[in-house]
Amino acid sequence: MAGLVTLRRLTALLVAVTALALVPACSSDASDDTIRFALDWTPNTNHTGLYVAMQEGLFADAGLDVEILPYNNTTPDTLVDAGNAEFGISTQGMTTFARAAGSRTVSVLAPLQHWATGIAVRADRTDLASPRDLDGHTYAGFGDPGDEETLRQVIRDDGGTGEFTSVVLGTSAYEAVYSGTADFTASYLAWEGIEAEHRGLPMRYFTYTDYGFPDAYAIVISGNEDWLAAHPDQARAFVQAVQRGYEIAADDPDRAAQDLLDANPGAFEDEALVFESQRMLSSNQLRDENGNVGAQTLERWTGYSRFLYEKGLLAGPDGRPLTEEPDWSTYFTNDYLTP
Repeated sequence: MAGLVTLRRLTALLVAVTALALVPACSSDASDDTIRFALDWTPNTNHTGLYVAMQEGLFADAGLDVEILPYNNTTPDTLVDAGNAEFGISTQGMTTFARAAGSRTVSVLAPLQHWATGIAVRADRTDLASPRDLDGHTYAGFGDPGDEETLRQVIRDDGGTGEFTSVVLGTSAYEAVYSGTADFTASYLAWEGIEAEHRGLPMRYFTYTDYGFPDAYAIVISGNEDWLAAHPDQARAFVQAVQRGYEIAADDPDRAAQDLLDANPGAFEDEALVFESQRMLSSNQLRDENGNVGAQTLERWTGYSRFLYEKGLLAGPDGRPLTEEPDWSTYFTNDYLTP
């Protein structure tokens, strides 16, 4: 999906660390009563809980004035850390990179409970039957070191060497695989996967966890720690309204998809894709194993984030690789969710 595409192509470590130094800190009080939420890309089904809360009056009922900030080439984690937004869409990986580098951001809710991406190859590539067959081939990627190390590990877990050529193409990665100029990419199953079907370009996917790779939260919502501490009641009301929005999306995906469309008229050329995408997310992403929406666990945070640490990808505020594993329990909180 566009949301995950941009997070990958912005390069978790390189962009987040650089931008943290470049964006000036400012007061979070554009208006004392306004809560600003930073998008990671144009509106899409990663964001439905937010738009359900907006369209159905959940923010208004909680007495909140919420402003949605359009994507502007700066990572939401950077905006949130700098005080230019109170909350923003992120991923477990992006939040891990940013917080390790000194960001004052913390994940307060996980809308998507599992990986939402998989390795994608053209369905007619019979020579690429499993991840180990990708050795020596070309990966059309997004410049994210976390993504590339993940793919290498999945290939190794399947018996390969994890050696492949990588070219950074951003959103053009999908066209490169469709046309055959690249062999594989990392595709968001509930967006690019459906889009490929609609275009008559069938794909085959390899899911990371099928090969022993740890699960991770595909999408999280990050908040500014200092603002959270100073505004606990507003923070709780906002997070719980968004949580309720995602609960509605989990229970009634067509209703949520329609809210997204109504909030963004003319934004989607293929409205059927929006409904199909939301149904897919509602069926396998929005609720955890206990049926809860938004909750996070230390086990899941530890699995993928520890992988990034052990691969030497996490840098501290000084730009040097971390030499001590962080306390992953400080990277997220369930304190603002509905009990």
